[in-house]
Amino acid sequence: MKLYYAPGTCSLSPHIVLRELGLSFDLARVDNRSKRTADGGDFLSINPKGYVAALQLDDGRVLTEGPAIVQYLADLRPEAGLVPPAGSWARSQLHEWLNFISAEIHGGFGPLFNRGLPEAARAWWQARLEKRLDYVAAALRERQALVQDRYGVADIYLYSVLRWAPQLDVDLTRWPVLMEFQRRVETRPAVRAALAAEARG
Repeated sequence: MKLYYAPGTCSLSPHIVLRELGLSFDLARVDNRSKRTADGGDFLSINPKGYVAALQLDDGRVLTEGPAIVQYLADLRPEAGLVPPAGSWARSQLHEWLNFISAEIHGGFGPLFNRGLPEAARAWWQARLEKRLDYVAAALRERQALVQDRYGVADIYLYSVLRWAPQLDVDLTRWPVLMEFQRRVETRPAVRAALAAEARG
């Protein structure tokens, strides 16, 4: 398998999952501006959407969209417990969380990356995001992980997008439970290994 990634993006999530599962994979760095891979390839030929993450299987098939990729990967090693069994109530709760993180947290950070956004618009988007973070923080006050109180792919995805907060002037110290969540996830060897690999490029 080959994971197409860019440092500092949500592709960190499937990267961590690959390492948590001990799966064999190659990394292919993508320049988000030029849409070229580190070896000069055309990333648009891999993912016409033009953004990471993309997972290319050994038979050439390509899967895109982080929440889909992490579930596919975790189902390869169900014994690792990163996803609940398919068809279970807990799996539906996982879908709920992955959709919420994608639409409301990941998507909520999106406008804040636009440094040309008028201040009033930025304040509106940030206030909207903060309400969503209030919801996540309330959930994590009651448990250590989002689904079944067991670390899994939803936690990994949340961790990955919350890493954007400091660069976008979203002060997570307002939510001590989210700060603790980030610290807890970051102690995991697979997370540290993924961060180190992406820092090396």
